[in-house]
Amino acid sequence: MISRPVAYACLAMSMSLVGSYVALSKPLAATFPVLLLAWLRFGIGAVAMPHWLRKSPDEPPMSGQTRGLLFLQSFLGNFLFTICMISGVSMTSATSAGVIMASIPACVAVMSWLFLRERIAPRTWVAVVCAVLGIALFSLSQSHHGAANASPDTPDNEWLGYALLVAASICEAAYSVIGKKLTGSLSPRRITSLINLWGFLLATPFGIYYALRFDFAAVHSGIWLLLVLYALAACMWSVWLWMTGLKVVPAAQGGVFTVLLPVSAAAVGVLVLGEQFTPTQLIAFGMALASVVLATLPSRTAARVTVPGGSDARGQ
Repeated sequence: MISRPVAYACLAMSMSLVGSYVALSKPLAATFPVLLLAWLRFGIGAVAMPHWLRKSPDEPPMSGQTRGLLFLQSFLGNFLFTICMISGVSMTSATSAGVIMASIPACVAVMSWLFLRERIAPRTWVAVVCAVLGIALFSLSQSHHGAANASPDTPDNEWLGYALLVAASICEAAYSVIGKKLTGSLSPRRITSLINLWGFLLATPFGIYYALRFDFAAVHSGIWLLLVLYALAACMWSVWLWMTGLKVVPAAQGGVFTVLLPVSAAAVGVLVLGEQFTPTQLIAFGMALASVVLATLPSRTAARVTVPGGSDARGQ
């Protein structure tokens, strides 16, 4: 079992990696249809980690519930999340997506309390509020960009777009909570490989449909290299880091680390893409990072709680 500081580092690196590859994946989204890109991503991941599928000697046989949770995690966190997010943004704006997705830490906290019976300490709730307010403030500071990127059909489909973005937030929160449940019986590597395999199977019908109509010869070598790096980061490295951290950290506390996704994406924008921070964005990111500090500082009165399906954890 890894130490709590190492687990925090894994969670932070996972979300930072996600934010980084999201920021750098624009050329891929401009080259490939979304469902074809998802199929290629899962396929590359499956080729990269077949050895992670092997069961370790000390792992108990998978129950029907565990198999169902693996499918549900992949369906919600990999497949449905992507569809809801992309469709929701197309019907509203990037600003709306940012504000609504700021609710993920709160969704994780509530769902971990409801389904995992985790005890949520007051300081964790304060961290969640800081995370939500920080990212919401950042999103609102981008309102002029969101208005520019909004679809012409926004007025007619706006209500549906908001509903889809809320669904995407719930899917992402469920991904974290189910992942915590699975770490009680499966290793992080096996979880990573199995949910990727399910994602590949779910995306295959759509991938084949678009592949038969796509001109692969027109894609230059730089895009292919970026695709491989994106697939390894999205399907393998970030997921393994996240599951490794969740094996030790309660789901509600781990959910606070999702604030590092937009923070790292913005950092890549500044350092790599030449974008600039505004004073409002700096305040927002300060609040977001403060939430991580609040969630991870040692507690003098940490009380032991037992997480169903997982190891004992100490609430922060």
